[in-house]
Amino acid sequence: MLLLETKHFISPFLAHALGSLAGAFLAAKIALSHQMKIALVIGVFFSFGGIMMAFLVGGPVWFTVLDLFLAYIPMSYLGGYYARGRKSKKAH
Repeated sequence: MLLLETKHFISPFLAHALGSLAGAFLAAKIALSHQMKIALVIGVFFSFGGIMMAFLVGGPVWFTVLDLFLAYIPMSYLGGYYARGRKSKKAH
């Protein structure tokens, strides 16, 4: 890990963030109700995996903090938000 530069951490961060986003989006799309709650549950499960990865693999502190706080729950929220889409207005 000591030989790795900042550029080497872009791919893992994107994989974690986009995986959370896609998983939450898909789960929220499939759900009949409580889409946002289900999307956030996906984010929590991904967060547990990220915490486990941080302890097992290690890495720089800045990457661990960035990964845990920006890749999982925020991206899951965005996935749930995008899955809900726009609510159509009723015509009068």
